[in-house]
Amino acid sequence: MISAIRELRIAGGIREFGRYGQLLYQALRSSTEFSTYRKNLFHEFVKVGYESIPIIFLVGIFTGAVMTLQTAYQLDTDIYPSTIIGSIVVQSLIIELAAVISALVLAGKVGARMSTELGTMRVSEQIDALEAMGFNSVSFLVVPRIAAGILMFPILYTTAAVFGILGGITAGAVDGILPVAEFMEGGRAFFFESDIIFGIIKSFVFGFVITSIACYKGYYAFGGAEGVGNATTRATVLSCIFVLLADFILAALLL
Repeated sequence: MISAIRELRIAGGIREFGRYGQLLYQALRSSTEFSTYRKNLFHEFVKVGYESIPIIFLVGIFTGAVMTLQTAYQLDTDIYPSTIIGSIVVQSLIIELAAVISALVLAGKVGARMSTELGTMRVSEQIDALEAMGFNSVSFLVVPRIAAGILMFPILYTTAAVFGILGGITAGAVDGILPVAEFMEGGRAFFFESDIIFGIIKSFVFGFVITSIACYKGYYAFGGAEGVGNATTRATVLSCIFVLLADFILAALLL
């Protein structure tokens, strides 16, 4: 009995992955139909990018501030120079925290919105109506959302990193832990351009992972309002899991 249930779950997982791959293939083929999704693309730029800046601002500021205070607490010794705090905070933000924490937050904001929108359109038969009128629903609805995620997430990552560093500088100066000049000296000492490239690559991947999973779950939602809620929850949870998995794989391959 247990083995049968396990086999059913494996088969269901394979079927889900195949349908996800099919949707991505259709989206890739439809990406050349720019006139179909041009208006929606710019709309998604605003939704994904501009409207996410306030929460990214807060995430960056407080992540950098807390990171500075925690690092100073852990290194409260004369063995290390105080500038090492700036080095640790800046590198941690650029390589890891600005990308990952922002992605996890945006999985709940951007991913949940996309999944809910598409799920509502699916259960209310709006997607069926588009296809009946001759529209390519994948090109019209899915492509602009995924493209906006891929293109806007690097900008949001950069915003989070910049404000994170500013938050760290401010926390160190206000708390009297570290003067601004020493923080900047430490940050420059171990700053490498390759770290920024790695962070941007991460943000591209995370943007694709979050938006593609959200679109997939919403596009194939069923079961009325309850089904839309379940699809949104699953999209958010899966996005967070696969962001962390992608983070591990990228670190193993590129660092």
